[in-house]
Amino acid sequence: MVTSKPVLMTGVGGVGRLVLEQLRALDIPVRAMVRRDDDRAQALRSFGAEVVVGDLTRPETVAAALEGVDRMYFAMPVSPDHLLAATVVATAAREYGRLDALVGMSQMTVSQMTATSTEESHQQRLHWLAEQVFDWSGLPLVHVRPTSFLDNPLFTSLAARTIQANGTIALPFGAGRTSPVAVDDVARVVTAVLREPSRHVGQTYEPTGPRSVDMNEMAAEFARALGRPVSYVDVPLEQWHTEGLAKMGLPAHIESHIVTMARLHQQNRYDRTSDDVERVTGVLPQTIEAFVSARRDFYLG
Repeated sequence: MVTSKPVLMTGVGGVGRLVLEQLRALDIPVRAMVRRDDDRAQALRSFGAEVVVGDLTRPETVAAALEGVDRMYFAMPVSPDHLLAATVVATAAREYGRLDALVGMSQMTVSQMTATSTEESHQQRLHWLAEQVFDWSGLPLVHVRPTSFLDNPLFTSLAARTIQANGTIALPFGAGRTSPVAVDDVARVVTAVLREPSRHVGQTYEPTGPRSVDMNEMAAEFARALGRPVSYVDVPLEQWHTEGLAKMGLPAHIESHIVTMARLHQQNRYDRTSDDVERVTGVLPQTIEAFVSARRDFYLG
């Protein structure tokens, strides 16, 4: 059902940016909450979005952004403030909001966690706790827990660097399998939920790619897409961290999260598939080969 009320969106980069574009293409009004009114905010206005400046950790700005809204998408970049922001949103939405649906962007790892598990990253723990807060709030929820993204640096910038250098994908995944999903496919799931939330409230969706592959199979898909040999090289985790990832200049919180993702891949924690993308959107998720083929120039340099 197309709504005349704006959908409040936070975290309008990555998945959120595509959701915003897709909602506007459906003529659904969108209110985008941003930290700064800069060139990126102006780009959102060019799609017809209303832009409000606010801070997810400040209840007064969240409450103001919720005025007149009946659907909300909550997401934010990898941040140590994730739990605080989720708590503020849940509290403000309970007291000031009139939501028919709150769609929360989480991570697939949450489904494998417990109250006392310790193997996951600090960021993954924050997502687990944020889901508890949302569940306790009594709000009409839809949790979206994608597996690792194909658009992640693990499979994009880091892979492109070694493919161009020596025709390899060098990662510390061992024999672990993975089913990465494209940001675009996850965005289509979120858009479908926000477009007609009554069908989805109370559900948890775990979007994945169409199949789970080991790294040799992934390298073969890269090779077919790029039209050149690509092989997988298994690198010791500490060596990969110090000689590659640590040199990218990422914030410590993000770097630690990516290292943990790599370790969990090695432990086969990402060997999962679901049909949620097709079930929600009616369209199969992209294969690795299709994703890489569409970015051939990026990977070949």
